[in-house]
Amino acid sequence: MANQYPDKPAMIIQNGIGRFQQYSYQELDEACDRIARGFTQLGIKKGTRTVLMVKPGFDFFTLVFALFKTGAILVAADPGMGIKHLKQCLAEAQPEVFIGIPVAHLARIFFGWAKDTVKINITTGASLYPGINSLKKIRSLGGHSDKAVSIDTKTEETAAILFTSGSTGIPKGAVYTHANFNAQLESLKQLYTITPGEIDLATFPLFALYGPAMGMTSIIPDMDFTQPGKVSPEKIINAIETFKPTTMFGSPALLNRVGRWATSRDKKLFSLKRVLSAGAPVSADIIERFNGLINDNAQIHTPYGATESLPVSSIGSNEILEETRKMTTEGKGICVGLPVAGLRVEIINITDEAITNWDDSLVLGLNEIGEIVVQGPQVTASYYNSEASTRMAKMHSADGKIFHRMGDAGYIDSNNRLWFCGRVSHRVITNDATLFSICCEGIFNTHTTVYRSALIGLIRGDTILPAICVELESGITNANKDQITSDLMKIGSQYQQTQLIKDVFFHPAFPVDIRHNAKIDRNKLSMWASKLTS
Repeated sequence: MANQYPDKPAMIIQNGIGRFQQYSYQELDEACDRIARGFTQLGIKKGTRTVLMVKPGFDFFTLVFALFKTGAILVAADPGMGIKHLKQCLAEAQPEVFIGIPVAHLARIFFGWAKDTVKINITTGASLYPGINSLKKIRSLGGHSDKAVSIDTKTEETAAILFTSGSTGIPKGAVYTHANFNAQLESLKQLYTITPGEIDLATFPLFALYGPAMGMTSIIPDMDFTQPGKVSPEKIINAIETFKPTTMFGSPALLNRVGRWATSRDKKLFSLKRVLSAGAPVSADIIERFNGLINDNAQIHTPYGATESLPVSSIGSNEILEETRKMTTEGKGICVGLPVAGLRVEIINITDEAITNWDDSLVLGLNEIGEIVVQGPQVTASYYNSEASTRMAKMHSADGKIFHRMGDAGYIDSNNRLWFCGRVSHRVITNDATLFSICCEGIFNTHTTVYRSALIGLIRGDTILPAICVELESGITNANKDQITSDLMKIGSQYQQTQLIKDVFFHPAFPVDIRHNAKIDRNKLSMWASKLTS
């Protein structure tokens, strides 16, 4: 892209309302090359595992692409996953290099992150301690040169170790090969007909990396990327109105907040050709509200996938609002669309045990709920330094293919569409039935005062009872909770899968994941409710 369109904007960084800093493809490429040459001088080379804890911005992007140019392995873990999990993740990754903002280095020193393996430290700020190199020094070592940097890497070689958020268990480091990244890139381009020259507003850092790789201009908004649910709607709308992006990616929490603000002010976002939202199920209400902001030819797409495999499937707002929304309210789960081209999706019986070998006899029939399994070029093959996690999630076929267990419950309907019913670990098993979170919650979410609900297992002695937690719509005060409870019990009695639920708990604000602020921590809610009744 730098050779073809040197002056085309590659990245535009927002620094407050109306303030932006722009970098061309040539400027971005030269900046990455300079850092890559500096890395080489410092001893960072092909295969060097490198932790990156830098806030999204120009430094973040140039550092990531410089690592790829040198063939070093990016190690990405969310600081928001907690000190304990971070220490464990970095111990597993065994990084040799730590690149971070000054406060990340303070934490590294204080908590002893990867102290036995890290040999090179780089800070984006001033070097406050001996042995820590500044990014300024790295750029100086790289000097000025017209020579491009691009190490010869093979498709099967490791490109990155990306840790899952840990929102539904212990974070695990998914091993990405260069082939995995290429497959993701091609799948996204084909799925959403993305072409060079478009403009992307990216509110999730890792997804934003795909923009320049696809020939798009990436707009990086001024926001706290660890709290998309608290983003400033005014800044997001300002970026859209200023640069007229054709694509926008946002978590459900972000779309909800921005959508409410823009709707109340009668804003229209007609430049957008497509809006993507992922990270957790997106409610039809959020989709409908944001859909009212864009033109009739545009759609909101909700791709389904995970760190270990993305994308798996996708569905557009037209199909959701016209057809599948109603089925969700009847307890059918959430339709996540047709599988993407080149990816095999199957459903197998749910088990909490490892399955070593894949066999086609494992496959369930249409409309049978089980665990979702995927196989294809964007599916990662293992977790780094975690044989137990790899054994639980990966199956091997006789011809050498790897099948990944998504850890999600779902089914395939007669139209070959995939439906999501919730995490396998969130199912509630009683003596009479197995209840799936998304299916039950879709029924209770129809109540007008309910913002969202969560199925939980209520622990009473040796018995697990299904219960529902409710977070009311914002702005509702002095709610008649007895009446709402009565209403919810009446709604639940109409469906077989919710007839067993007899307890309702009201929670002021559900605990959610740190990456998208949208995945509900049902285990925390279960412990909270169980303590209330103990």
